[in-house]
Amino acid sequence: MNGDGVTDGWSARRDRVVSAALVRLRRFPRDDPAWTQARDEAINAAIPLARRIARRFSFRGEELDDLTQVALVGLIKSVDRFDVAQGVRFERFAAPTMLGELRRHFRDRGWTLRVHRRLQELHLEINRTIPQLCQRLQRTPQVGDLATHLNRDPDEIRAGMACASAYAVGSLNSMVSTGGSLAELGELLGEADARLESLADQHVVRQAIAALPQRDRHLLALRFTDDLTQAEIAQRLGLSQMHVSRLLNRCFTQLRASLGDQAQLRP
Repeated sequence: MNGDGVTDGWSARRDRVVSAALVRLRRFPRDDPAWTQARDEAINAAIPLARRIARRFSFRGEELDDLTQVALVGLIKSVDRFDVAQGVRFERFAAPTMLGELRRHFRDRGWTLRVHRRLQELHLEINRTIPQLCQRLQRTPQVGDLATHLNRDPDEIRAGMACASAYAVGSLNSMVSTGGSLAELGELLGEADARLESLADQHVVRQAIAALPQRDRHLLALRFTDDLTQAEIAQRLGLSQMHVSRLLNRCFTQLRASLGDQAQLRP
């Protein structure tokens, strides 16, 4: 049995089959068909070990077949790297390699939303630490407990815990209960933005204003951006209020001509 308990049921007989195939493998050059045959035999004999290790991670929301494929990558690496002369059982060498492949898979590709690797690793470290502290403290550890144990700032711990929500997100198509009836989650989120209907009008108005002379654009900015009255504009520009009114009316006449009859512009 491996120290992690991941190879329960892996028989010594099967280990000997793999080792025997690996012994033959080392006798042949890589371009010899006998090398390929021995390698395939070793891999096929160890597939149950890969499946058993992959099942350890089956509760994390990914298909077991996909996890088995990841474990098989580690198995193939183990077969290619294993040194029979060391006298170590194959499963004791291969199991950590396959576990490493699976952990890297979840760290790098198992997150629905991309999270910085530093936070991913902190999140995993927190998850490993919580059971230890639960046993020691006889209660659920708080942020302060985790920060002290891991020698981290409490804000770092909160960030590491919060990023768990990025690991697996809910589908907008999932059904939720709403007062006795069911509805899709996406139908309950957000609301219609009334400003969307005015976006096209705003774009047309901006184009019409951009076509005005610089002096007219400045006058409109004083009136509507700075929110000055005609009297205040007149005082700032050294003009009479009547003259300012005539200038604004001329601007609006030009804008109405550009925008058509839909424009409802007032000085």
